[in-house]
Amino acid sequence: MKATNADLSWLENPEVFEVNRIPAHSDHIFYEKNADDKITLKQTLNGTWRFSYAENPSMRATDFYREDFDISGFGYIQVPGHIQTQGYDRNQYINTMYPWDGEEFLRPPMVSRRYNPVGSYVKYFDVDPGWKDRQTFLSFQGVETAFYVWLNGRFLGYSEDSFTPAEFDVTGYLKETGNKLAVEVYKRSSASWLEDQDFFRFSGIFREVYLYAIPEVHVRDLFVKAGLDDSYQSGTLSADLELMGAEDVCVTADVTLQDLSGETIWETSVPGASRLHIEAEGFRVRPWSAEEPNLYELVIRLRDRQGEVIETVPQKIGFRRFEMKDGLMCLNGKRILFKGVNRHEFNARRGRAITEEDMLWDIRFMKRYNINAVRTSHYPNQSLWYQLCDEYGIYLIDETNLESHGSWQKLGEAEPSWNVPGDLPQWRDAVVDRAASMFERDKNHPSILIWSCGNESYAGTGLEAISDYFHRMDDTRLVHYEGVFWNRKFDHISDMESRMYAKPAEIEEYLAKDPAKPYISCEYVHSMGNSAGGLKLYTDLEKKYDKYQGGFIWDYMDQSLYRINELGEEVLTYGGDHDERATDYEFCTNGIVYATREPSPKAQEVKALYGDVKLYADDTGVRIVNDRLFRSTAGEIFRASVCQEGICLFETFFQADVAAGEEAFVPVAYPEFSADKELVYEVAMQLSEETPWAQKGYEIAFGQYVRPAVLEEEEVIRPLEIIHGDVNIGVRGPGFSAMFSRTEGGISSLRYDGVEYIPRAPKLTFWRAMTDNDRGAKFGFDAAPWMTAGLFQKLTGTEVTEEKDQVCVTFSYQLPSPLDTTAHVSYTVTGDGKIHVEARYKGREGLPLMPAFGMDIKLKSQYDQVRYYGYGPEENYRDRMEGAKLGVFSCQAKDNVSGYLFPQECGNHMGVRWVEVTRQDGAGLRFSCEGAPFENSVLPYSEYELEAATHLEELPVPHYTFVRILEAQMGVGGDDSWGAPVHEEYLLGAEQDRIVRFTIQKA
Repeated sequence: MKATNADLSWLENPEVFEVNRIPAHSDHIFYEKNADDKITLKQTLNGTWRFSYAENPSMRATDFYREDFDISGFGYIQVPGHIQTQGYDRNQYINTMYPWDGEEFLRPPMVSRRYNPVGSYVKYFDVDPGWKDRQTFLSFQGVETAFYVWLNGRFLGYSEDSFTPAEFDVTGYLKETGNKLAVEVYKRSSASWLEDQDFFRFSGIFREVYLYAIPEVHVRDLFVKAGLDDSYQSGTLSADLELMGAEDVCVTADVTLQDLSGETIWETSVPGASRLHIEAEGFRVRPWSAEEPNLYELVIRLRDRQGEVIETVPQKIGFRRFEMKDGLMCLNGKRILFKGVNRHEFNARRGRAITEEDMLWDIRFMKRYNINAVRTSHYPNQSLWYQLCDEYGIYLIDETNLESHGSWQKLGEAEPSWNVPGDLPQWRDAVVDRAASMFERDKNHPSILIWSCGNESYAGTGLEAISDYFHRMDDTRLVHYEGVFWNRKFDHISDMESRMYAKPAEIEEYLAKDPAKPYISCEYVHSMGNSAGGLKLYTDLEKKYDKYQGGFIWDYMDQSLYRINELGEEVLTYGGDHDERATDYEFCTNGIVYATREPSPKAQEVKALYGDVKLYADDTGVRIVNDRLFRSTAGEIFRASVCQEGICLFETFFQADVAAGEEAFVPVAYPEFSADKELVYEVAMQLSEETPWAQKGYEIAFGQYVRPAVLEEEEVIRPLEIIHGDVNIGVRGPGFSAMFSRTEGGISSLRYDGVEYIPRAPKLTFWRAMTDNDRGAKFGFDAAPWMTAGLFQKLTGTEVTEEKDQVCVTFSYQLPSPLDTTAHVSYTVTGDGKIHVEARYKGREGLPLMPAFGMDIKLKSQYDQVRYYGYGPEENYRDRMEGAKLGVFSCQAKDNVSGYLFPQECGNHMGVRWVEVTRQDGAGLRFSCEGAPFENSVLPYSEYELEAATHLEELPVPHYTFVRILEAQMGVGGDDSWGAPVHEEYLLGAEQDRIVRFTIQKA
């Protein structure tokens, strides 16, 4: 649309989504003359701008764009950046609801007049005098949500679509000095109905702004298809160029294909025209993949009649072939598995205005943790992200900026009576334009394998038109859209079956029927809080069904913003913490990475299960299973070791060349070891050289074999003194004493070398602080009696038995209604100073599932140094321990408090043989398993303190250290966080008897 004046009515008109915006084009780099000269003809406008904020359009400075308008009353703001993260408006997080739900009754395409924040931006700048006669453009890479632009008092244009570039021709508008650029940004417009993503609702100029001029002749648009022939070894090349200025200047286009060493492998020269088409084939290339991201450079040089270079375009390309083959998605002829995550662009201080540093951290993390794919949820990302994915090797689903979730799903139920875009013709052009803007910008990136029509917008002819557009424009990629699951009339929109949060059994039900379409989970394993349990149930499908082709975890990073709270503390926040309503509270904290860009414990599991190389060790060698598509293991180094309780007894390194898709057993010449100690045989695969994403020696995968000990216990008889009091039973031996209280119902004193370790008697526990998944599944409704069982168990009896060198004190408990069953704890003291503890629970039919069973032991807070022999180093659970190693690990109690912003169960370790909890000087207690290893956590908070808090900063100053010795606790779950239960095999039934045995002694 063309116009010479701004019109506020455009904000409510879905048919007006751009005014005077130039057509979208590829994001290729160009230089004037030769690339070596680095003449980019680009001038950044980033930095400090003048700024005025208004809560709604009626309060804005209407004439601020005029050259003579006095802006001395304006403040300042940084560009790129959001309005809300710089002290204006308010931050609001919301998931599926529209942000005005409950505030105003609106229906598409209505926009509030009462609350629609307006940011008025002004930037003064000069330009290079040499640009005077050049064609020049103004580029906004991302503005949320709708904006008007003026330059030197003249109206330039209007644009919506927050996440793709909006560019305007400013030729003839510029002055050499004193230019005034004015931008009026609206938080809400009709476009807001199409941008209902699960994220913080920001506004402002949040991506870079710049001017660029072009040479006399310019490659305006470039579309390169770099494919492979049927052998998948020889390259095919097709390039379409659109030139500006070629009609007036005699031009030759020299095209050269170079590998990254600079060697030319193909070249041609063609006469210039407004449109050029170039084809070539038959040259041998190294294909591009995430495993081997081989890039080439297509160099286009436009020359004038004298042969002088006018412009150079160096375009990185990757030769690859992505196709549907025999019902499978295949890359370079091989069935692909997406081991992916969904990723929002996010920074805890800058929101979605992220930096190159942020992107590099993300991509290096992904490579280190075996993540090979990203879905750009739910909008196109910055151009640099795609360049990095090309370079480092990450597969992408590039997603159109479209989500209208709240228009068709209410309280989880499909109700599309006023769905947009649906079949409404007035919305169709707007949504297709969003797809086209993404496609035109991103089409040359080999990392993009799939175009996505958007997210959670139901279905209809509008989405169908997007799919038709992608299929018409690009035969080198496939098209994705999950929303057809809700309306199978439009099944043809998506080339693959894509679902969200389907359970493993539901996926198997689909795959068992040998369907026509392969399957992916575009969202799965909802990683909210302590989650990602059961991921193995999904990855186990990879080899069982060829048409299972992976999934994308929701999601990559917690969306959380820093703020200064009422106590002056800088804290991380979630929805509602900014006094915004409506909100979905902590539902924004779903990441396997914290908002601080630190890996959460969940990442340990992802790394192990997403790994392409699996190692199965035993005491004779290792079976190496190489599930890579293209790379052998010849480039890595393998480390084999044998450890005994953390002490390395043997270590060797070797290489093994196992081809892609193959497996082999590699023997290792281990020494003979005595059988009296448990040994851990481990083989790890490490980087043999430094890479752009990790240092030499970085561990990619590991496998362990645990050889149990053959033990023969020696009987040690030492004298004990037993004191029978009216209330207490005392026991003394060399260097220690213990006391058992008939009123406390447990051990009330334990002294070694005169130091008291027990502040209060330990308690039986049947509870864990509920996780986000527990709360979402309403698990507490049925399980609540187990919390009171730990708090209000009633002592019903004390029994003392004495033998030659030991005394056993047994306490019996009745659990409160409605449980009405019993439990017992026996403490057996032997003359060597050990306390042998046995906790027993009597099972009963008809009781609700049990969260956990074991004992809570409270120590003074000074005992905060932890060393344990069990599975670690990160927390692990019965449904999330594939990435954990058996070894000896050390930490402090506070380190075991995971950074989940809503406090919950955390810090657990499976298979613990012993744990030492000491002061810094080493004095403390050692808890050792007797028989089966136990589960254990050591935290500065009890499960009840964790249960009571809703933010980490609400947790009290620690006064105690809490040691939990559990026979077991249920898994954490992870199918979703709003109703999915923990899988049956990871639950604890209350109908069976339970027992845990351990020993307490001086550390």
